[in-house]
Amino acid sequence: MSTLLEVKKRENFQGSGLTKLREEGYFPAIVYGKGKENDAVYVNEGDFFKVIKEVGRNGVISLNVGGTSYNVVLQDYQQDPIKNHIVHADFLAVDLSSEMTANVRVELEGEAAGAKEGGVVQQPLYELAVTAKVSEFPERILVNISELKIGETITVGDIRKQYSFTIAHEDEEAIVSVLPPAVEKDTKEETATEEAAETAE
Repeated sequence: MSTLLEVKKRENFQGSGLTKLREEGYFPAIVYGKGKENDAVYVNEGDFFKVIKEVGRNGVISLNVGGTSYNVVLQDYQQDPIKNHIVHADFLAVDLSSEMTANVRVELEGEAAGAKEGGVVQQPLYELAVTAKVSEFPERILVNISELKIGETITVGDIRKQYSFTIAHEDEEAIVSVLPPAVEKDTKEETATEEAAETAE
């Protein structure tokens, strides 16, 4: 189920108009999609963050534009790196039965058995490219590592059958591994070497 976000059509495209909108807590955005004209709108930043927190980065949003609702996904956005304000956003109108491809974050679940023995958990892939129906698109991919021992790896092939969507990666690509603990140098040997070096000087 999509979450509603109210937006308003943007009429004033002048710089002064945009400045006033930002001062009032809004930012400009564009709504586009196959079979519809582009709509220039402005969005309340507080409402925007609330909705994205609820549905996720790839979730479906019901965007109300002047009384007309569209199912959209957040295609792209620009954020001010200093003030953290949203500068502009692009919303793509979608058909819920159609497919989309986007990156989905990978989250590790549990504590690896190997980590309890001193092993080091290494995660080469933090995102996976996924293709799925818009209405079924995952917000995240959970990978349980509680049984993972030292020297073991979970690959894309290991999790592929758990999901109905398509993962656009090779089976052998590693998602997470537990590496052996770092070998510590023998303290006594290291001390003896240092003493020998000092004596030689």
